[in-house]
Amino acid sequence: MKINSSYIFAGVLTLLIIGWFLLHNDDTQPAQTSTAQSRAEAQKDAPLPSVVIRRITAQDHVNRLSLYGRTEPAREVSIKAQTTGVIIETPAREGRIVQKGDVLCRQDIDARQAMLDQASANLRAVEVDLNAARILAEKGFQSATRVTAIEAQMDAAKAAIKQAEIELGNVITRAPYTGIWERQMAEVGDYLSPGEPCGLLVELNPLIIAGDLTETQINKIKVGQEANISLATGETVSGKVRLIEAKANPSTRTFRMEISTPNTNYSLKSGVTADISVISGTVKAQNIPSQILTIDDAGNTGIRYLNNDDTVAFAQVTAIDEDSSGLWVTGLPETTRIIVKGQDYVARGVKVAPAIEGEL
Repeated sequence: MKINSSYIFAGVLTLLIIGWFLLHNDDTQPAQTSTAQSRAEAQKDAPLPSVVIRRITAQDHVNRLSLYGRTEPAREVSIKAQTTGVIIETPAREGRIVQKGDVLCRQDIDARQAMLDQASANLRAVEVDLNAARILAEKGFQSATRVTAIEAQMDAAKAAIKQAEIELGNVITRAPYTGIWERQMAEVGDYLSPGEPCGLLVELNPLIIAGDLTETQINKIKVGQEANISLATGETVSGKVRLIEAKANPSTRTFRMEISTPNTNYSLKSGVTADISVISGTVKAQNIPSQILTIDDAGNTGIRYLNNDDTVAFAQVTAIDEDSSGLWVTGLPETTRIIVKGQDYVARGVKVAPAIEGEL
């Protein structure tokens, strides 16, 4: 049987191609392995990221709650007339301090003095009748019942005098407490009926600073605790918590708190915005530089620190106070190596080369 030479040529060519591929594969495999090993060794020999750390330890720190508030008067009363009459005198001046008992408004006496004089004369007449009845009763010329009836007239006459004296005294409206005569509402010549206002009296000593506590703050503050207040007018005062309402405002779910502070010279005004700082015990906290605060991928505010194996970790923290030394925060391990430089260039889980602050 005669074999076609073209078939022989095709077979030989196929064998040559297969052999070439086998030889090429054997040559490239060691080269690829060598390249991967070189890269691994290069990564292994690369220097670790450098960071600067500070070792901090938790310590007792006074915990303060910061609130916004406003100043208010201790009392604000509309002083009203107690009787009917025309105003004939207003000796108090608006904006001035008045003492308890000072005259604020005086009404015309009219016939009130005459009514008192009449009641006094009637009492004297009853006294004469009573003395005569008692003498006659002792001699048997007057019954005991008659004496008792005149004694009742005597009591009524005394009551009439008392009523007339009160009515006469009501023409003078006096300050029920020491305060600022804030506004004069009635002028000389005005006719006032009982219950109509003469003016507004405001008590500013003590001064009240009112604020609102949230549901999470209500159990951290007690009546009697000290508070520091910075007013928008520039004054800084201190006081004590005097009231925490037991019922929340239904619209805001907050509880009204009142702080009382002395204001003997009346220099502090009502209606001023106030920053309130209330001490609410002590808490374990750590002091950190404020500039090292950062945000993780989830948007949590915290700081980066090192584990024992020098890998980077992240802790979410809560700032409770700030002073000249930095922020006081909670949320870190009790003893921590925080990263104070380079924290923005390393990620959680990365191993770093730490250097202690101050030893560079």
